[in-house]
Amino acid sequence: MRAMPTALAALVLLPTLALADDDPFLWLEEVQGEKALAWVKEQNLKSTAELEAVPEFKPVYARTLEILDSKERIPTPRLLGATVYNFWKDQAHERGIWRRTGLASYREAQPQWETVLDVDALAKQDGMPWVYKGASCLPPVHRRCMIQLSRGGADASVYREFDTVTKEFVKDGFSLTEAKANVAWRDEDTLWVGTDFGPGSLTTSGYPRIVKLWTRGTPLAEAKTVFEGRAGDVASSGYSQFTPEGRYDFVARTPAFYRQETFLVLGGRLVRLDLPEDAEINGVFKDRLLVSLRSDLKAAEATYRQGSLVAVALDDLLSGVRRFDVLFEPSERVSLDGVSTTRNHILVSTLDNVRSKLAVMKLAGGAWMRDEVALPGLGTAGVTEASDEDDIYFFTYQDFLTPSSLYLVDQGTAAKVKSLPAYFDPAGMNVLQYEATSKDGTKIPYFVVTPKGFAADGTAPTLLYGYGGFEISEVPTYSGSKGAAWLARGGVYALANIRGGGEFGPRWHDAALKDKRIKSFEDFIAIAEDLVARKVTSPRHLGIMGGSQGGLLVGGAFAMRPDLFGAVVSQVPLADMRRFSKLLAGASWMAEYGDPDVPEQWAYIQTWSPYHLLSKDAKYPRPFYWTNTRDDRVHPGHARKIVAKMQALGKPVLYFENTEGGHGSGAVNKQTAYVTALEYAYLWKMLR
Repeated sequence: MRAMPTALAALVLLPTLALADDDPFLWLEEVQGEKALAWVKEQNLKSTAELEAVPEFKPVYARTLEILDSKERIPTPRLLGATVYNFWKDQAHERGIWRRTGLASYREAQPQWETVLDVDALAKQDGMPWVYKGASCLPPVHRRCMIQLSRGGADASVYREFDTVTKEFVKDGFSLTEAKANVAWRDEDTLWVGTDFGPGSLTTSGYPRIVKLWTRGTPLAEAKTVFEGRAGDVASSGYSQFTPEGRYDFVARTPAFYRQETFLVLGGRLVRLDLPEDAEINGVFKDRLLVSLRSDLKAAEATYRQGSLVAVALDDLLSGVRRFDVLFEPSERVSLDGVSTTRNHILVSTLDNVRSKLAVMKLAGGAWMRDEVALPGLGTAGVTEASDEDDIYFFTYQDFLTPSSLYLVDQGTAAKVKSLPAYFDPAGMNVLQYEATSKDGTKIPYFVVTPKGFAADGTAPTLLYGYGGFEISEVPTYSGSKGAAWLARGGVYALANIRGGGEFGPRWHDAALKDKRIKSFEDFIAIAEDLVARKVTSPRHLGIMGGSQGGLLVGGAFAMRPDLFGAVVSQVPLADMRRFSKLLAGASWMAEYGDPDVPEQWAYIQTWSPYHLLSKDAKYPRPFYWTNTRDDRVHPGHARKIVAKMQALGKPVLYFENTEGGHGSGAVNKQTAYVTALEYAYLWKMLR
């Protein structure tokens, strides 16, 4: 066992971090418990009455809903052959419609859309609050699709086979009851299925452990078992990748986050691919496997660096020849951000000091050729859709003050096809990139967006947003609602690029894993202190916000440094890190946080567990916690319990719980607009 640092060992001895498991608020973990829901109703009545009375509430709600329902939004394209599909919600379609048009029509200012599935009508017909979660369609015809529908936005979903020609669900077609399932096409008459097959078929994280092949016309109970993972794994799944060269069948076992065993199905046998468990397979291109590396890979006489993108011929890999072509290699501040493919090209997006670059690669005469794609500025670009059947792809560009634009690249020629309108006036606003020095001396970048008329005198209401986990990068994006509700009203917005995220590749993420997790909190606090030192704001006017892992971040930060913040918005958060691994999908996150049931690991987890950091003697800013009853990923008990504990300690706190929404801000636009209005009403009330 590695010895704990002295400072950490000292923190473990603090009385507020006791190891006792006696928890007076366990009853709030009963999601639909009568007592728990009565408590939720009481909190909602108090908080909404107070926040709806804030002058900013009504105009922010109205403007946010107007933006969410706007017909000027970019209809996000999905290419199925030569047809563009899109899922769309607006005032007339609260739960949304799945629709389609031709590529030529999509290029026009007003495409001619054909409705394929009306989710509002389906919800009314079934008497169920359906939330559309997507469609998996079988190439190359794309006629048969498995539609995923969720009750109220939860991760658990039902799956139904749909015919895009008749625009109807297939009578006696494939259908799965509600579960956290994995479903994928193998061919027209066979599905890969992982679902709740009964006792013992799920992992401790609540995901499928068993992979089966289900043949059309047979009962699910007769589906053939292909693979069984272990109960302590995160999940196992089967899937097929369809390429112009043919179909590849895979089975993947995920023993923990960032680790995977991948098998290729050959002649009915599962052949394990000789790759590091922490490598990520990004697809198959021209019979080559594309792999991004989370750690150094040593093969033959070469070492391929952590954070690289490499390609290897599948035949070579299967025959034991581990010879890789390097398609991308990182540097100190340049990292891989995404990989997509068309028929003849690989699309590689990277981050250079948290600013996007996009390149196209192709194989010619056995050599890889690379061309940079010209971008409009130094903001954020990303491939949104690419066709494996042709050399067509879409990418977007945006930054904090530039509305998103959608570009279509067809046979190498790029053209802007859609643009968002400006939802707020950016005149006089500025974007700056600073660095803060964390406790261990590491330089941590962050962005600051200042409003018109800004003066660095320490009085500006400032909102600092952070996430810092799961190798997810926080990049500059355009938000009409944030711009209208915050920036245009005189607020400053700051975005943190702390360790735990993926802004500088796997090493940036690894730097805040498990026993190093405290680094993400130290980085975030360092940015807050830097904002104060630069007189951008002051603690009285500084608010922080984060969701999910970000909710854990801000919950821990304000408990550690209550003197540094004037407001806290913690969205669908983790909070009780003593019990997170026992609640819903929590067991799957132990690779990120550690195992609280192991004393040596609980010793460091408790130093940043918000629920355990609270002290009766501390003076805290009044935080605002919100979550969703239907969130079956991060248990609503986290937010409920920390609010109840604050109240028991005599600390002021606000709480709201939405009945729908899953792990998000709402199942329909009105719910999202309402939660957004509550957030900004709270921030203006606390920070003005």
